[in-house]
Amino acid sequence: MSADDSVLVRCPSCGETAAPRARFCENCGTALGAGASDPSLPSEVTLDVAPTVLDLDPATGEAGGRRRCAACGGVIADDGYCADCGTPGQSERDHFEERPATWVAGVCDRGIRHSRNEDAMALAASQDFAALVVCDGVSSAPDSDVASLAASRAAREVLVAYGPEGSSSVAGATSRRIAGWTDAMVAASRAAGQAVRGAAEQLAATKGTDVADDPPSCTFVAAVVDRDLIVAGWLGDSRVYWLPDAGPAEQLSVDDSWAQEMIAAGVPRAQAETSPQAHAITRWLGPDAADTDARCAATVPSGPGWLLVCSDGLWNYCSGAHEMGELVRKFAGCGEPHAAASALVRWANAQGGRDNITAALARIDPTVTEQR
Repeated sequence: MSADDSVLVRCPSCGETAAPRARFCENCGTALGAGASDPSLPSEVTLDVAPTVLDLDPATGEAGGRRRCAACGGVIADDGYCADCGTPGQSERDHFEERPATWVAGVCDRGIRHSRNEDAMALAASQDFAALVVCDGVSSAPDSDVASLAASRAAREVLVAYGPEGSSSVAGATSRRIAGWTDAMVAASRAAGQAVRGAAEQLAATKGTDVADDPPSCTFVAAVVDRDLIVAGWLGDSRVYWLPDAGPAEQLSVDDSWAQEMIAAGVPRAQAETSPQAHAITRWLGPDAADTDARCAATVPSGPGWLLVCSDGLWNYCSGAHEMGELVRKFAGCGEPHAAASALVRWANAQGGRDNITAALARIDPTVTEQR
């Protein structure tokens, strides 16, 4: 018997102990493999699996085409298992992707540790406009996966309405458009907050409980690309980065979190972001939120680069703007946002996948915007 034969395997999703060399968890069906035996999975672990590829219709959120197996890339059959290797398929909520344009794409993934995906995203894009929304459900509150999905879709619809083909289109000189998109961001975050409250009320009615009893909640972050302009809005600790090909990278959002308050007080970033209460957020969307008005920031890129909107499941492993810029450039050599976003999610999972992971990217080049 080898040393590995004596090691019990612990499921990374539900924590159930399985027999040595077990391939699947008997409790929840999760595939088991190297590195799954210990819940304290080291950060250097690598994964050699392809994520489930699932495109959701931006308008309906429904899946188009057949789901793919996370283990081998085969087709998930009607019984929910891979037709090639027998691995249980991920749910449509566990991993989904959106590609509304060739220059905009995002990937939302459950990660390794969590039993469900409480992240959500909603993207929209046309020739020279894009809206990227990411919401991260608060894990300590039940049904936050429902809240984040409702919030992201509600916010996207508002931002699209302010886009070039919308009923409240933002136009004019740069300063006027910044003001217009700031108003749009606040309207979007308010709509997202209302969507979370509506979802919470519906859930409470179904359960026969009070909406104030431990309601679902989530973060909110969004970015709009309007030709040569980027405007970001946020509540919580999901982030927007502007990562130019040349010049300093920039985190446009400022976390609403206990860690950020410590940083503002002079505590080094590395120390603040690894403190016990680092991820305690000070603003959020939910029935118990004090307000739902997004804080906003804008930038006018002078050259090409990447706009990244992400949850803390990604930036936990690469927080600084400079480091994030290097990471994105490492995976974005082909200039294709879907491939780059997929690679970022795989990389975060390889670091341990301790949280849900969302990465949404837009490739921006002000010199060719009109040529898309």
